[in-house]
Amino acid sequence: MKRLLFIGTLLISSLSHAQVTIWENSPFNYNNSQYNYNNSSYNYNNSPYNYNNSQYNYNANNGVYDNSGNRIGYETQSPTGVTNVFDNNGNRIGYSPSKRQ
Repeated sequence: MKRLLFIGTLLISSLSHAQVTIWENSPFNYNNSQYNYNNSSYNYNNSPYNYNNSQYNYNANNGVYDNSGNRIGYETQSPTGVTNVFDNNGNRIGYSPSKRQ
C-alpha cells in the first residue's frame, strides 16, 4: 500500500509543472516596474494633468473604456515600448510588456 501511494505521488508530481515567468513579462523587470520613471504618472507624458491624457479631452485617442462605454482610464507607451494603463486619477492599474525584441 505504501508503495502504491509513493508511486501515485511520483506520478502526480511529475505531471505538475511550476509556472514559469518570462523575465521580459515580469513586473520585477525594471522596464515594466511602476518605479521606473517612464512608467510613472509623475512623468508628464503619463500624467492625468497632460491634456492628451485628460478625461475632459474628448478628442483623445488613448482612452480605456468599460463595456458600458464609460471611460475608466487611459494608456500611454513608454520609450522602452511598455504600454501602461492608468485610471483617470493617474494610478497605474496595469501594463503590457514591450513587444520589441
